[in-house]
Amino acid sequence: MDIDISHIRVDINEIELKKNNIKEKLGGKIIMKTLEKLSNFASKYMAFIVLAFAGLSVFRPNTFEFAAPHVNTWLGIIMFGMGMTLRLEDFRLVLTRPKDVLSGSLAQFTVMPLVAFLVSKILNLPTELAVGLILVGCCPGGASSNVMAFMAKGDVALSVTLTSISTLLAPFLTPALTLLLGGSNIEVSLTSMFISILKVVLVPIVLGLLCNRFLPRFVEEGTKLVPLLSTVCLVLIIGSIVGKNVDSLLTSGWLILVAVMMHNSIGYFLGYLVAKKIGLEEAKRRTMAIEVGLQNGGLATSLAMTHFSPMTAIPGVVSSTYHAVSGALLANYWSSKPLDKKQLDKVNKVITM
Repeated sequence: MDIDISHIRVDINEIELKKNNIKEKLGGKIIMKTLEKLSNFASKYMAFIVLAFAGLSVFRPNTFEFAAPHVNTWLGIIMFGMGMTLRLEDFRLVLTRPKDVLSGSLAQFTVMPLVAFLVSKILNLPTELAVGLILVGCCPGGASSNVMAFMAKGDVALSVTLTSISTLLAPFLTPALTLLLGGSNIEVSLTSMFISILKVVLVPIVLGLLCNRFLPRFVEEGTKLVPLLSTVCLVLIIGSIVGKNVDSLLTSGWLILVAVMMHNSIGYFLGYLVAKKIGLEEAKRRTMAIEVGLQNGGLATSLAMTHFSPMTAIPGVVSSTYHAVSGALLANYWSSKPLDKKQLDKVNKVITM
């Protein structure tokens, strides 16, 4: 008697297929978990990673030569990642807390540009370095400021809103302020700089914001890897710029480091002081200090390379690294200084929303 075993073979094939699918899914999950761990590591030690690769570029200038023509692309990817972390709801503070937002935005675009101008005069910086420092001061807040505000037990919602608002205002205010404060020393094109900021900042952020709105599942997974992607792109930007300007960096490195340290420290101090003078509570003072003191050095570097000279990019390169280190140290210091119970409850409520 013949026995039909065809269905058994089909069942065996189906079992094998399911086993392969399970293996693929497990493999995918393992890869994703590994990338998430790397991303968390990159977020925690971004400053030191960037510093290490910048040092590598000093000793081996050609290491990141391949990345130099694509600086704007790397910056655009960073801005897209930032955009994916934003929601339209993040801008509601403009209406519900106008005093906080307006005072913070005003401080960002007055304190740092003016301090950069004064520091460049006090230290008698060469023209190109002076313009580069002014350009850093005229740029919006850095994306890492949100993480720093969280670590410092600051007002995270206010930090996100201030970073977003300053970034949206950057196409208009950054070229105008750079022309006002540095235009007498070097030619500044308002139109071309405006277009550059639109391309590498505003468009990627809007695309990221739209992804958050219409592709929530993709964004939910993608944002876990944003710190890793941002760190890689920042390494490529800074590594390539350092490699192209090793001689200038070694010649003027200490001078521009002192200038960046003064600029950054005074920004923290005045940001905190302004918040205190207008009656903001401690959590908001910490946020204001961080938002005012930390600038988008990557954008300053990109604009300098596109519209000025490699020498003008050096303050942006130094700022990108130093701001990350000083911001992390300040945030860690404040994290050990408790808020009063009422303020801490407010911060925890915002974080869990």
